[in-house]
Amino acid sequence: MRAALKLLRGIWHVLVGWVTIYFRFPQLSQQQRDARVQVWAMQLLRIWGIDLEVRGQPVVSGPALLVCNHISWLDILVIHATRHCRFVSKSELRDWPVLGTLATGGGTLYIQRAQRKDAMRMVKDMAQALRNGDVLGVFPEGTTGDGIGMLPFHANLIQSAIEADAPIQPMALQFVDSASGQISMAARYIDDDTLLASVWSTLNAQGLKAIVNFGQMQTAQDRDRRAWAQDLHQEVLSLKNKCFAA
Repeated sequence: MRAALKLLRGIWHVLVGWVTIYFRFPQLSQQQRDARVQVWAMQLLRIWGIDLEVRGQPVVSGPALLVCNHISWLDILVIHATRHCRFVSKSELRDWPVLGTLATGGGTLYIQRAQRKDAMRMVKDMAQALRNGDVLGVFPEGTTGDGIGMLPFHANLIQSAIEADAPIQPMALQFVDSASGQISMAARYIDDDTLLASVWSTLNAQGLKAIVNFGQMQTAQDRDRRAWAQDLHQEVLSLKNKCFAA
């Protein structure tokens, strides 16, 4: 019953967000839009009973590329609640009812992952956005993991920071049980998990906490994209492991 109530309240909050983006955003500045998205994300986490703990200091202003591990459909919402950024996402999301409007309103950049040429186009678009002073966010693993280990980082999108001469801020995300401090699998979204089942598992969880750990800003320092991606992988893994340190 409690999970069903959370779901209904969450659906209403999503619809309110959709209306705000569709009718209110055209009258707002970009800074005001970003602030609205962050507050909206924080409110949805509160509605769903998900605690949020932020460690480290998120970048104050762009240009910057945020690089994070990927666990769940919930990741973007959690990160938006800590620091608004423009995410890179698959192009199919743009056409999803309601969620596509929310993603577009949040400034999402879309990529057709199946087309190699589109990846090159996306790198150029990201580099231009960074030159314009934007804060972008990517999940270099390319897909979600189990929250225990981490998949290798793809280096392609790291090239955008090199081309724009922009810094990267590594960050890590982990879902834990508030009582035990151990990894929580409630929000996982991997393999044969369906979105509906993952959402329902999340809403049924008691004491679910999202910990976001921001690292130090870094520049390329003559590294190519592959070398930088490998170093970022190690840094994000270290930040992730520190999520369990008090």
